[in-house]
Amino acid sequence: MTRALEFYRSPARYLAARGIAAAPGGARLAGAVAGSVSPLRLVDRPDPQPDGPGWVRLRPLLSGICGSDLALFTGRSSPYLGPLVSLPFVPGHEIVAESLEDFPGIPKGSRVVVDPVLSCTARATELCPHCSAGRPSRCGHITTGTLGPGLQTGFCAATGGGWSRSLLAHTTQLHPLPDTLDDRSAVLVEPLACAIHSVRRAAVPPGASVLVVGAGTVGLLTVLALRELSAAGPVYVVAKHAHQREKATSLGATETFAPGRTARALRLVAGGALERPDFGAEFLLGGVDMAFDCTGGASGLDTALRTVRAGGTVVVSGMPSGSVDLTPVWFRELSLIGSYASDGGGDTASRPDFAEAIGLAGRAPLASFVDAVFPLSRWREAIGHAVAAGRLGSVKVVFDPNQN
Repeated sequence: MTRALEFYRSPARYLAARGIAAAPGGARLAGAVAGSVSPLRLVDRPDPQPDGPGWVRLRPLLSGICGSDLALFTGRSSPYLGPLVSLPFVPGHEIVAESLEDFPGIPKGSRVVVDPVLSCTARATELCPHCSAGRPSRCGHITTGTLGPGLQTGFCAATGGGWSRSLLAHTTQLHPLPDTLDDRSAVLVEPLACAIHSVRRAAVPPGASVLVVGAGTVGLLTVLALRELSAAGPVYVVAKHAHQREKATSLGATETFAPGRTARALRLVAGGALERPDFGAEFLLGGVDMAFDCTGGASGLDTALRTVRAGGTVVVSGMPSGSVDLTPVWFRELSLIGSYASDGGGDTASRPDFAEAIGLAGRAPLASFVDAVFPLSRWREAIGHAVAAGRLGSVKVVFDPNQN
């Protein structure tokens, strides 16, 4: 048996969490009650067993709490994703783990990070065109094959997830780690690979002005990827808290802005006319060349759309939630790009996103990002801390499943 946190089907609890999050002041209240209201429980489950060739058992060392996990627990995730998961599942897709058995090229006891996308190869199906092209994040078979539905490890009942003491992964998902990369940096490789993917998807032109909306884990890692892997010009960051502004600046941000003054601040540095409608937020006729929304919230995407110049590009990096006025996309002829997970790195990349992320994590100051580590037994406290991470001065909250 293995100890694990399990997300189970409970429409009543989902709707209760959604109602709390939507209420006035709900964002703050959601953190306090998420553990009590969300359909999440600590259980002892049978150890997952390999079913077919290529599957390996892993022992998670650290596993992160992602914004997409929090959206699920607080009822903010889109119903669109409902058919793409299988219940009950063990969350946790940001994983550094130890292999519990040998597999070709990586002996038992090796440390690995997990690419959570469950592609055609893992599902033992014929390769879809996207997987054939090295873009498993677009896989068309995520509800078929030998596994139940599951867009990723951590959302699939058959594989388990990182919020446990044991899970399954396919060898194609595993990336060995150098001894020089500590666990706290390694657990950030998956979100860093996603940030790298979004920067590559955007194809940032040399000298382009860029706005990064949000300075949580995804936003900060996007700043790092922009500075390391593109020739972007000024990079401006919308950051709510002082520690986020400091970290963004240390990673190469040109300037940081508070959320309520973004359009006005950008008018001074990027140009444009500030317009104030009778209803809704102000916007720029002008602004930056590109914006990355890394918040996963309606207000973040709205800010991005309202501060990009005509003909500019907005990249959706955080999992969207809430409704957004898309009028700027039409009127300013914006290009809207979605960026999900990671892949082989694109046609012009020198190496895949995960390989790039492992190398970058080894030379970037990331260990300090992981500043709150919880055992599974304190999962209610951990979820509450993660919901309030910015206000509490944290960046990444993680589980150590081997702590008692």
